[in-house]
Amino acid sequence: MAVGLLMSAVAPALAQEAASSPPALPEPHPDMPAEFKQLLPRGHIASVDAPQFVTAAEAEISEDAWVLGVVVEGQARAYSLNLLNRHEVVNDHVGDTAFAAVW
Repeated sequence: MAVGLLMSAVAPALAQEAASSPPALPEPHPDMPAEFKQLLPRGHIASVDAPQFVTAAEAEISEDAWVLGVVVEGQARAYSLNLLNRHEVVNDHVGDTAFAAVW
């Protein structure tokens, strides 16, 4: 029931977004090879701003999956590269130390 209510509240906004014209792409950088094509304008890939973590044993990824690992204030974090391929940036913090994991 909650999912149905959420979708009914979100659906009109999604329909309006889909009906609007896509954002204009900037002119390509002059040094960009001609065979490269920009698909999205800058700033249109959503970041992950409130990452949720599980233990390695609880993670639902293969044991040989690639991750971006960081250690901040002695605490290790691992970010799935499959996730980062879609989002590119994770804004995170450990204690009072804010940082961005960028792929």
